[in-house]
Amino acid sequence: MEAPNSSELENEESTPSGEEGYVHSHTTGSVVDGPGVRMVAWLTGCHLRCQYCHNPDTWKLKSGTRTSVEALMAEVVKYRRFMSATRGGLTISGGEPLVQAPFVARVLRECKRLGIHTALDTNGYLGERISDADLGTADLVLLDLKSWEPETHRRVTGWDVEPVLRFARRLSELGRPAWVRFVLVPGLTDAPANVEGLADFLAALRNIERVEILPFHQMGRYKWEKLGLSYPLKETPPPSPHLVAHVAARFRERGLNVV
Repeated sequence: MEAPNSSELENEESTPSGEEGYVHSHTTGSVVDGPGVRMVAWLTGCHLRCQYCHNPDTWKLKSGTRTSVEALMAEVVKYRRFMSATRGGLTISGGEPLVQAPFVARVLRECKRLGIHTALDTNGYLGERISDADLGTADLVLLDLKSWEPETHRRVTGWDVEPVLRFARRLSELGRPAWVRFVLVPGLTDAPANVEGLADFLAALRNIERVEILPFHQMGRYKWEKLGLSYPLKETPPPSPHLVAHVAARFRERGLNVV
């Protein structure tokens, strides 16, 4: 499937007021989407077409259910006590949440008002859609950096890397805590120049609390096939433990906290 063009991207957003948005689903009990035990709200709409995407069913904005902020928050508060006890909170993921930046901003503000920890899981490409003030209401940003090299990033996602890097620098300048996620795909993102460039870039930022090296796997393949899509990485193996350790070491050499 081809990436949407620029005009389609401009029109792909929730209601301008943000009072309603499109939500695919929500899950509870996550321990991999931020600190503690968390609820994750999966929003729809994404412009990137990552070759290893696990959620192609969230690409189209209106594949989700139109939901008000009040309705989503009613679900969130059901787990408020549990999330507080486990030092968890709400993670807003997708899809790409910033497709629906006005809706996301309203949810973040409501969580802040209620004292619920929030994490924004984003690829950063649409960072300009959210204000500095609204970023300030997110306790943590989970930044999914697909690649460092422009050619590799375009190959992986279909889009340029510079807006992502610009957003990462902005988070650093604002002092917003961030965890970086990097998917390690043999033959795609594992080139030494790509790894070294990304490690150098992150080491120059002031806000990176941790880096997660995520080994590629085939678990998302069935969704592509279910949707009638050709999975581009069906012949790609997971990275070896040696490769994962080698890449992690490159990041640690720059003083980054790798988990």
